[in-house]
Amino acid sequence: MGLLRRIARARLAGRVLRRLRRTGVRDARYHSGPFEVRFTAPGDDEPTILPLAPLLGRRKALDDLVAGLLRVPPAWADAAPLLRPVLRGAAPGAPLRRPVLPFLSEFVVVDQPDTMTYVTAAQATAWKTPGDEIFATARANLTGAVLHGVADGPVVVRFVDDGNAYWTSHLLLQGWLDRLAGQVGGAPVAFAPERGTLLVTADDSPLLTALFAEAETIFVTSPHPLSPMAYRSDDNGCTIPYTAPPAHPLHQTVRRAERLLAMHEYHRQPPDRSLPSAALHLLGDASEGWRTRAVWPEDTPTLLPEADEVQVGDRTLPWHTLAPHLTPTTHTPPRWLATSWPP
Repeated sequence: MGLLRRIARARLAGRVLRRLRRTGVRDARYHSGPFEVRFTAPGDDEPTILPLAPLLGRRKALDDLVAGLLRVPPAWADAAPLLRPVLRGAAPGAPLRRPVLPFLSEFVVVDQPDTMTYVTAAQATAWKTPGDEIFATARANLTGAVLHGVADGPVVVRFVDDGNAYWTSHLLLQGWLDRLAGQVGGAPVAFAPERGTLLVTADDSPLLTALFAEAETIFVTSPHPLSPMAYRSDDNGCTIPYTAPPAHPLHQTVRRAERLLAMHEYHRQPPDRSLPSAALHLLGDASEGWRTRAVWPEDTPTLLPEADEVQVGDRTLPWHTLAPHLTPTTHTPPRWLATSWPP
């Protein structure tokens, strides 16, 4: 291959990388051998491979191609009606996000017939639109399904998404869950074990215990898990975690669900290249209680996940004892830097 051709190929690859990075893509890489760029679009789990040969000599088509790959309308007026809110855990790339529940955040996607693309902070800047307005617009576009009928006994209402309903996103709408009280025969308790499934029953239903088990099974087997936890509405109609005090028969069941979600999200967290990151382990059983543990190797600076307890050498310390000796970091989910052993 001639020198001029190699230069032309490298320049084209550079232009593609710059355009992708402007839209929030952080992992775009040029592979000169196959002459392609590989990247993961924000919110996607699988990488995209972009062959560059068809783009040689077509500079004017480059912006349209990148916009087409990411499916984000360049103008706010065109994008606004297409926005929808979604509940997710950690998402690859750099999507626009805000925490709403433990280990879960609200994201915004552009919903089109053949694709769903996450909105990035860079895209918000390009639209010259504040993040709060983007989130509010997305929620307003989700009208909130209205159900009819009244429960005449214990019941589970099942919402299974066909790709357009955004059922789990309804938990983000203030007051929506409360409106299902008549359909389930009591204060609603909801589960969102995977992205496309929402299960709702009453808080005093005899089916609630079995629903925890079903939600966990779906969560651990689904290719798109969301949460094994249960959720309810607070006094303002906002969705919050379902809780059970120590004397409640579901106390340990709730603790297990909370800790399973924590383990899942820490496991999905990309490794830090500068320091080792401790894993989170689930210990215990329904009789003795469920707890999480992280292990801090001796004399090794380590990024610790938040855990019920931390094994430090031959000692096991509760989190509240160790926390004053740790330094918070900017990781999501949160981690703490452990450097000097406590006395």
